[in-house]
Amino acid sequence: MKKVNLICIGCPLGCPLVVEMEGSEIRSVTGNTCKNGDAYARKELTNPTRIITSTVRVTGGTLPVVSVKTASDVPKGKIFDCVRALKDLCLSAPVVTGQVVAADIAGTGADVIATKDIDKI
Repeated sequence: MKKVNLICIGCPLGCPLVVEMEGSEIRSVTGNTCKNGDAYARKELTNPTRIITSTVRVTGGTLPVVSVKTASDVPKGKIFDCVRALKDLCLSAPVVTGQVVAADIAGTGADVIATKDIDKI
């Protein structure tokens, strides 16, 4: 039986998790102090995903960039594809919180949304 050690990011406690696996099957998760730890470990070892946060350039606005994030998780293996897609993106002010700035980023099915208002100058 293989043991995998993880640090849980499901809540602020950061519990040290030990996952026992037999082949690709998860047999047990220990070390978690809440239910988030078990769910995190199982997802991380079978289908790891992340929320991506970044910035996008803005022209004609009160600030030169706007903070953005994916509206949902994206596969961990697609993170760099998403960041590359955002690199050349430039928005025109005004930008509003929740505005979709990139739909279906890198074919992940996740939209990228603005997380701040940027007024037009």
